[in-house]
Amino acid sequence: MSIVRSIEVGTAGRNPVRVALDLVLPRPCPGCGGPQPWCPGCASTVAGRPRLVRWPEDTRDGAGGLLLPPVRALARYAGPVRAAIIAGKERGRTDLPVALGEAVGRGLLRLRRISVIPAVVWIVPAPSRRSAARRRGGDPVTTMARSAAALMASLGVACGVAPCLYTAGGARDSVGLDATARAANLAGRVRFRPAGAPPRGAAVVLLDDVLTTGSTLLAATRALSVAGIGVSTAFTVATVAPWYSGRR
Repeated sequence: MSIVRSIEVGTAGRNPVRVALDLVLPRPCPGCGGPQPWCPGCASTVAGRPRLVRWPEDTRDGAGGLLLPPVRALARYAGPVRAAIIAGKERGRTDLPVALGEAVGRGLLRLRRISVIPAVVWIVPAPSRRSAARRRGGDPVTTMARSAAALMASLGVACGVAPCLYTAGGARDSVGLDATARAANLAGRVRFRPAGAPPRGAAVVLLDDVLTTGSTLLAATRALSVAGIGVSTAFTVATVAPWYSGRR
C-alpha cells in the first residue's frame, strides 16, 4: 500500500444516500445545537495537547505478557466531544468523523514536534464490527484516520493509513458490557489482514474514537503483535479512563 494512496479522503465507501442528505439537511452543532455543523467553541474541546491516559487496571491485568503501548487522548468523553462521537456513529452525521479526524491529525502533529512519535507514522484504525459499519454507512474510525492523514499531508507531513484489522463474526455490541465481558467478547475476534498492512518496520499509531475499558485497543495491539507489528502509541479522541497526573 503506497503512502500516497493511503491518505486519500473522499466519499468512497460511504452510503451515497447519507452523503446526499448531508448536503441538504440542516446539520446543527451536536455540542451546543447552534447552526454550525461543529462550531468553533465545541471544536476547541479537542484542540488541546494530547494527554497521557492510564490504562484501566483490569485491562492491564488481562494483557498477560503483552507490552501495552502508551495511550493518549484529546479530551474526556463528556460534553460536546461525546455528543459529536455519538452523532457521527449513531445518528448519520458522516461529517463529524472527518472533523474529529482533523483534530486527531493536529494532535499527532503536536506529538511529532516534541518527538513523541517519529517523523513518519502509519495510522491503524481500531476495527468496527462489519454489521455496525454497514448500519452506519461506513466506519467512523477509519474515516477519522484518513482525515487525520489528509490534514497532515496538506501540511507537508507524510502519514499513511493501514486498515489491516477487522472484527470476525461473533462479536456483539459492547455497550453495557464491563471490562471482563468486553475482553471476552473480543477475544480472538480482532484479526489481522495482511493486504492492509503498513510497510515492514513502520512506526504505527493505533487509533480509536473512545477509550472506555481499553479492551478494543488491547485486542488490536495483540493482533498486531502476533503479526510482528509493534505499536508506537495508541491514540483516542476521548477517554473514560483517567489522565496521568501532571504534565506528560
